[in-house]
Amino acid sequence: MEFSFDVIHSCKRSGARAGVLHTPHGDIETPVYMPVGTQATVKAMSPHEMLEMEAQIILANTYHLNLRPTSELVKAAGGLHEFMRFPKPMLTDSGGFQVFSLADSRKITEEGVKFRSHIDGSPQFFSPERSIEIQNNLGADIIMAFDECIPPKADEQYARRSTERTHRWAERCKEYHNNEKQALFGICQGGMYDELRMESAKYINDMDLIGNAVGGLSVGEPKEVMYHMLDITVPLLNDQKPRYLMGVGSPDCLMEGTLRGIDMFDCVMQTRMGRTAAALVDGGRINLKNEKYRWDFTVIDEDCDCYACRNGFTKAYIRHLFVAKEILGARLVTAHNLRYSIRLMQRARQAILEDRFPELAAEYLSRKIK
Repeated sequence: MEFSFDVIHSCKRSGARAGVLHTPHGDIETPVYMPVGTQATVKAMSPHEMLEMEAQIILANTYHLNLRPTSELVKAAGGLHEFMRFPKPMLTDSGGFQVFSLADSRKITEEGVKFRSHIDGSPQFFSPERSIEIQNNLGADIIMAFDECIPPKADEQYARRSTERTHRWAERCKEYHNNEKQALFGICQGGMYDELRMESAKYINDMDLIGNAVGGLSVGEPKEVMYHMLDITVPLLNDQKPRYLMGVGSPDCLMEGTLRGIDMFDCVMQTRMGRTAAALVDGGRINLKNEKYRWDFTVIDEDCDCYACRNGFTKAYIRHLFVAKEILGARLVTAHNLRYSIRLMQRARQAILEDRFPELAAEYLSRKIK
């Protein structure tokens, strides 16, 4: 088989587990934070730097790459791995989240979604089959079924119609997809309704795809609601298959999700924050533009092994770079945030293997920046 998933160790006092996902481009040790390279690049970072910080897998975006440069061009280049010169596993989303965020310019039917490009306003159409075709062209190791991301305040009637359509679309994706070198994951939806969430988890799980994802969370609802949705959803997903929480990756959510049995996470906040001088540290984040760091000649985090911290780039210097509008500032903080998140999951995995993850999570989540 091109793909398989092994659970190496399960935590005795939580849902956390350590695993290995085998793919054609290498093994992925879980739980794992996956950096996002929306347009076939992790913003401000080179592929070499991503390898150096031990990124095991990165994401690319179906919607954006189909508009520019087009999936056909990426296919002609040899697929994403060749196009962007990244040798390790890759994942593409279905484009569903981006399409449905274009609320003012889209029309949903059973066949698919008509919308207009945010680049030039040209008419576009995504169906389940077209989403899979684009992802087949892009050539990522893991691809996602086409779904609708339900608005958090949608009423139950809308959420049910949407969820049931997502199920039908998932079946069409499964039928259309026939590339054994790409693993298709299904996506559970259901809005913020317990019954719908559980129905969707059971339906997607019963499709017996290679992996299962939980979508439609961290879209504006309180974190307590998200955690509750995970509590009722994750136990219904096959524990011998990888579980992916889509679009969620703040450090507290990485810990909370891992406690509940999630294996894979992704988020753009690490790079987005890096471009605004916000650095992740245990207990939260610090804003390196603050005046108090002007004379601070310590590194962001003494315990961090990212390029910025291990090479002695001080808060004072990084603050100067941002004040002077020098690109290096954004690069250094982005590198720190990415490595911090990757390393946090490495710390979590080791704690799971040593049966001490609940203690690690509790201690980590109790920390607050003074």
